[in-house]
Amino acid sequence: MAFEFDWVDAFSAQPFGGNGCAVVHAAMVLDDATCMAIVRETGLVECTFLQPSEKADVKVRYFMGHREIPFAGHPTVATVASLVDRGIVRGTSVTLETGAGVIPVDIEDQGGVPLITMTQMRPEFGPEISPEVVAAVGGLAAEDVLGVPRVVSTGLPFCITVVKDHAVLRSVQMDADALARFRSVAGGDLAPVMEPFWVTLTGATEAGNTFSRLVLAPPLPPEDAFTGSATGAMAAYLWAEGHLDAPRFVAEQGHWIGRPGQAQVEVLGPSDDISGVRVGGRAYVLMRGFLNL
Repeated sequence: MAFEFDWVDAFSAQPFGGNGCAVVHAAMVLDDATCMAIVRETGLVECTFLQPSEKADVKVRYFMGHREIPFAGHPTVATVASLVDRGIVRGTSVTLETGAGVIPVDIEDQGGVPLITMTQMRPEFGPEISPEVVAAVGGLAAEDVLGVPRVVSTGLPFCITVVKDHAVLRSVQMDADALARFRSVAGGDLAPVMEPFWVTLTGATEAGNTFSRLVLAPPLPPEDAFTGSATGAMAAYLWAEGHLDAPRFVAEQGHWIGRPGQAQVEVLGPSDDISGVRVGGRAYVLMRGFLNL
C-alpha cells in the first residue's frame, strides 16, 4: 500500500529552517508500531498521521519514535500547512481533533507561505521543582536558574526553566542520571518523556523576546529545533510569573543548531486566569512522496 506524505519545515518560511515533520495522510489502517517505525525511519522527533474525525475537520495522531503523545506544536503547524498546500483546506480556519482535545487553527495567507496559528488549551500548572534538581539535568548550578521551575501544560507538559543568559543556555548539556531523578520528582503520566525547557528572556535575534532550547534524551535526536507545545507552556508560565511586559511576544529557538525558528505568541486572559495561548508560525512544504508499505 502507498501512503501519501508531506515533509514540512514548521516555524520557518524557508527550507531547512524550523522543525521538520512528516505528515502522513489517510493513515487509518496504520497500527501504532508502524507509525513509530516511520518516525524512526525519518530521524525526526515527531510525525503526524491523519484520519477522518467526527469531532473536528481532521483527526491528528502524534507519534514519536517510541510512543504516541496527545499533542505537539510544530507538527500541528506542519499538518495544517500540508492540508493547505494540497488544497484540502481552503478557508481561513480548521479544527483538529487531538489527544488533548479539539484545537482551533487560524490560517492567514501572506504570499504563499501562510501564517498558521493554533490556540492551545488552558494551561495546567503542575508541581514546582527545585532549581537544584532541574539545573542538574543540564549540568548547571542552581544559581543559573531564575525563579522556580514549574511543570506546565497547554496540551503536553514541560518543566519551564528560565536561565540567566545566553551563556548559560549555551552550556546546557544533558545529564542522563540527573534526568532520571528529575522525572521521578516531576511525576505524572508523561513524566517518562518530559525534559526541562530552557528559556532566556532575550531573543536569538533583535526580533525575538525569548530564546529557548529543548535538549533531548535518547532514543530521540539530541535537540529539538522548535517546540511549539513547549512554547505555549512557556508563555503561560512567563505571563503568570510576571516575566513578560505584554502578553504578545516573539519566541525563537533552533538558531544554534542551524534550524532557526520563530513563533508569534499571545497569552489569552489575565495572568491569574489564562484561558489559552495562541502560537503561530509559518511552514514550508519541503518534500512530497509516498510511503510504500
